[in-house]
Parts: sequence; C-alpha cells; structure tokens
Amino acid sequence: MTTPNSIEEAAATIKELSSQGATIRPAGQDSRKDWGGDDAAGTVTVHTGGLNRIVAHNPGDFTAIVQAGVPLADLQRHLGREGQWLALDPPDRGGTVGGLVATADSGPARHRYGGVRDLVIGITVVLSDGSVARSGGTVIKNVAGYDLGKLFAGSYGTLGLVTQVALRLHPLPARTATLVAGTEDPAVLTRAVLAMSRHPLEAMSLDVSWRKDAGRLLVRFGGVTAPERAAHAAKHLADNAVDTDVVLDDESIWAAQRAAQRGAAVVKVSALPTDLPAVIAAAGAATVVSRAALGVSWLSFPESDDLADRVEATREALSPHQAAVLDGARLVDAPWPEPDPGTLALMRRVKARFDPTGTFRPGTYVGGI
Repeated sequence: MTTPNSIEEAAATIKELSSQGATIRPAGQDSRKDWGGDDAAGTVTVHTGGLNRIVAHNPGDFTAIVQAGVPLADLQRHLGREGQWLALDPPDRGGTVGGLVATADSGPARHRYGGVRDLVIGITVVLSDGSVARSGGTVIKNVAGYDLGKLFAGSYGTLGLVTQVALRLHPLPARTATLVAGTEDPAVLTRAVLAMSRHPLEAMSLDVSWRKDAGRLLVRFGGVTAPERAAHAAKHLADNAVDTDVVLDDESIWAAQRAAQRGAAVVKVSALPTDLPAVIAAAGAATVVSRAALGVSWLSFPESDDLADRVEATREALSPHQAAVLDGARLVDAPWPEPDPGTLALMRRVKARFDPTGTFRPGTYVGGI
C-alpha cells in the first residue's frame, strides 16, 4: 500500500510500480471496496488520502477544484458555508470525491441534477506509464478536447488514477418538502410514478421505496415555495388510489432512502419506469430503492446463510434487464452483466488505449476487462 501526497508523487509511484510489472488498485477510503469483485493477488493499493486539498472554490462561478482524496462530506460542509453544494448525495459511508467519480455512484438528487458525468467539468488523471493527463477546466460549457471526465466516471479505477476534478456546483435549497404517497400495490405505485414524471414539477428527487409488502413514492421539492409545490403535486395523485402526505421536516426520509442503497448484497438493475412492478416482484424480501423516473433500482439484501443463492435467483428473475452486483460482489462469479459484443469490443479498445500494460485492476471490470 502507498499513499502519495501530490499529483507528481502519484505519477512517480505509478510509473515505478508499472515498470516492476505490478497491478494497481486505486482507493480512497475503501467505502466501496467490494464493488467490481476481487483484484488479482499481489495487487498494490494506491490510496488517495494524501491528495486531500480543496484547491479552489469560486462561489461566483459555482465551480470548485478538488483533489481526489477529499471526503465528500468535508467538501459539502465547505461548500455549504457559501450556500452551495455538489449535487450528488450517495449513501454516506465516508467516501471520497475520487471514489465517487470512479464508481459514478449517485443518490436521489440525480433525478434533477444528473449524475457524476454531468457535474465533472474537468479531470486530472495519472496513467499507467506515469504520465499526467488533463481534460476540461472550470468553464461550464467546455467543449474543446477529449472529455476524460465522462470516460473515467464509472471506470472503477481500471483506466488510471483520478487525482483531481473540477466540479459544477449548485445553490443549496432554502428549504425542502416531500410529498409521500403510499400503497400496497406495485401497479398503483407505478401509475403514481408515471403521473408525477409527466408533469413539469421540477422536483429535486423522485424516488420509490419498497419494503416487504408496501411501498412509497417520495417526491422532494426545494426552495422557498417547496411546501406549496409539494401540496400542489399531491393533487395530481388524486385519482391514483394512494394515501398522500406532505412532510416538511424530511431529511430523515432521505437519509433512510440513501442508506437503503447499501447492504450485505446489493443488485443494481437498469430497466424502464414501467418495469417497476417486475423489479419489485423479483426482489422478494429485498428492499427496493428506485430512481423511479429513470428506471434505475437498487435491491438491498440483508445478511443470510443463502445470500449468494438469493442474489443469483434475483438476477435470473430480472433477466433480460442488466443487473450488476455492487455490495457483495465477491459472493458471485460474475458481478457484472454480460455486455453486448460490440460494446465490449469498444471497451477493450479504450482499455488498451489508456492502460496498455493492464496495470489498473485487470479482470475486474465488465467483460473481464
């Protein structure tokens, strides 16, 4: 294990390790350590804990430049002093900005603000030969050059080491309010989701929570008029056979929603919003968290003696939808879904271009890349 304290030191370290034929696993605080499965024996972990500076924060431009080892919670506290935030709210297990970029993890705010790829406007990475590559900057409409930010977001550390990012920021909402709609019928819940998603409500978040035999639609609004907008939105559900309520002190609702994305084993499935009943049916005893209007769901399983069998049975029931195992990836032989052959061929070419020596986490990505 090694912990460089500067980008230059990280570049020198990776160049030396690569020349020795070592394989490398980038890591922040290991809050998503299991994701992607096991690394090869003898893999050297390069921690970004020494790259822990907020390099610049420009409140007037709503941008910040941050090193990869900065904990996300620390960054949000710093930005909050200026009434701003990075509009990414994944489950908080002490993760770093670099780890968030590498895994493209997200939370309920993705409904309005998009994911990591939408908020990273510049990136600095170290490649396997020790070279430092940069893309983008602190200009929101940056269109010149090759967008490494979008390429490295969600690459799980298999292309290189993310050392620094430039980020697009947003104003912190003055207040929030959440419309809660409950039902025991997945079909009714889906109709409520579609009713909400078809209206120009400008909600911050539109999520579904399903536990055991009951579910809730959660629609969060931000701003001074949030309570009134939540109450108005409830009128769109008048004919959907759901029980509605508006919650003003709503942070505990969303903290629980984010936390439910993690578990002893978690299957992330990509489907259509109209597939929600099928996803709930396949989940069985698992808790379902869904970015309902986007069709992305997390099925969280509690610890059990037959956990691996339950995960595999659920993935089979979800077929042909793409289902990846995040937490608990080591329980299964193949945590990633089988990719399209054409897509896999392109991904292999990208891997060969950026990591021709196979230094970064070989064999741990989609298709065994």
